[in-house]
Amino acid sequence: MCTSIVEIAAASGMAKADKDEWFPLTHSVVAYDHARHALLEDAITIDFVSRDLPPRARAAVELTLEAAKALNEALARAITAAELEESQRTEGLGGRRPGLPERPLAPRMAA
Repeated sequence: MCTSIVEIAAASGMAKADKDEWFPLTHSVVAYDHARHALLEDAITIDFVSRDLPPRARAAVELTLEAAKALNEALARAITAAELEESQRTEGLGGRRPGLPERPLAPRMAA
C-alpha cells in the first residue's frame, strides 16, 4: 500500500553521488513509502537532488522511523547550537560577518 506521504523542501548546498562527484542541491524530498533497498517494509526516504541534473544525480537514504526520529532530534540540536554560534560570532560585528552577504538564519525545525 502506498502512503502518498511526500514533503518537498528547497535545499541549498552540495551532495555527493557516485565516487567523488559533488553536485549543487536544489531541493530535498522526504517520503514514507516502501523501501527500495533497505530490508524494511516501509521507510522514511530522503533524497537530495538537483532539478538541473539527470535523476542519477541524487544522494538518498532509507531510514526506519526510529532512525528518522533520532536524525530529526540531532538536526534540531545541531541547528540550535549553530544558531547560537552564529549569533555570538556576529554579535560584535553589528550582526554581520565580514565578506558574507546578509541572510536570515534558517528556521528552527520542530522536534
